[in-house]
Amino acid sequence: MLLTANPTSIALQAKLFRGFADPSRLSIMETLRDGEMTVSEIVEATGLSQSNISNHLACLRDCGLVTSDQDGRYVRYRLSDPRVEQLLALADELLADVARGVYECIHLK
Repeated sequence: MLLTANPTSIALQAKLFRGFADPSRLSIMETLRDGEMTVSEIVEATGLSQSNISNHLACLRDCGLVTSDQDGRYVRYRLSDPRVEQLLALADELLADVARGVYECIHLK
């Protein structure tokens, strides 16, 4: 019996990985691995601009990768699910083994 991939599932997986593919979004999620932070704390940790962070946080929140809570006059952001952190950690482990190939790959830019 031949099994074929579900096109809808593949498209959703691709969309999920596009959320991780942007360097700014990835930097924000890596920073949030350390715990909840405000926008200004993320700015300080990443060196990205406040407007850049705010735009990407909105995207990450809309996609369900990050959640936020009001804390007085501040909004605190965190990864939405422990599996997001696990996926980032797994990517670190995999990259440790295949970094040279990824670095030298001419097809992925």
